Formats: sequence, structure tokens, C-alpha cells
Amino acid sequence: MESIIVAVITGGLSLIGVFFSNMQGNKNIEHQLDKRQAVTDTKIEELTREVRAHNNFAQRVPILEEQMKVANHRIKDLENKN
Repeated sequence: MESIIVAVITGGLSLIGVFFSNMQGNKNIEHQLDKRQAVTDTKIEELTREVRAHNNFAQRVPILEEQMKVANHRIKDLENKN
């Protein structure tokens, strides 16, 4: 009878130890995931900023091309007058 009680107590304490060990491991994993998520968020924000800058440049290129056409026509007109 005593051996059964000792086995139950030992099993219960082992179960408690495993439970707390798993809880601590999960906290560590969650902490690592939070850090990695923060790094990922920062990278996404930087890429978003770069894409916006690129899009702004892409919107300005047709305007610059049109201005170049006008300037070239003016130069040709001035050359033809001389």
C-alpha cells in the first residue's frame, strides 16, 4: 500500500514539474516570436516606405517626359527661326 501512495505522489509531482516546465518553454517561445514579429513589422514598414517613394517617382516620370517634349519643341522652333 505504501508503494502505491509513493508512486501516486511521485507521479503527481512529476506531472506538476512537466506542467510548469512546459509553461516556461511556451513563454520563451512566445517571447522569441514577439521579437521576430517586431523585426518583420519593421521590415514591412521600411519596404512600404520605399514602395511609396518609388510610386511617387513613377507618377512624376510622365510629367517629366511631357515637359521634355515641350522643351524639345521649343528648341526646334528656336533653331528653325535662326
